[in-house]
Amino acid sequence: MKRPAWVFFHCRLDPLSATGIRSEHKRMLSQVFTEQRPALSTIATFPPRTRMPARPPAPQPGELLELVLKTLEDGKAEDVVTIELAGKTTIADQMVIATGRSTRQVLALAEHLEEALSRRMRISVEGKTQGDWVLIDASDVIVHLFRPEVRSYYNLEKMWGEALPDSAAARQ
Repeated sequence: MKRPAWVFFHCRLDPLSATGIRSEHKRMLSQVFTEQRPALSTIATFPPRTRMPARPPAPQPGELLELVLKTLEDGKAEDVVTIELAGKTTIADQMVIATGRSTRQVLALAEHLEEALSRRMRISVEGKTQGDWVLIDASDVIVHLFRPEVRSYYNLEKMWGEALPDSAAARQ
């Protein structure tokens, strides 16, 4: 087949959301750590240590999407589309796809998003060396930033918005 070629696996959809899986995992971890803590009397006393500046609490799923959309709007991103992924995959709850007019704008959008998100949570960024397609994984929201030609070539909206069962129209 000519590139790009996509393969679809037809299987039963998973009703869980990425947010639900992560919150259950955190709950289980906190339960394990609280059950295995030694009594206070058995802990040696250590000199006080300097505290790291507190990181703001991680944004809630709705707040995270709002932060991403506001940052993209401030950076003058074009054709911003949000696709709901709940019921289609457990990798995230939403996918945001946006276009920058040039490589420079795509990289600037990525930098602004990275700055806004990394203050609040751990993120992963791929593709900043080329600037044609930058992917930012912010746990429950995945952001794709494209140059116009690259976006039309890969056409992720069609793959995630129309090709999967029970897809709602992508909302602007």
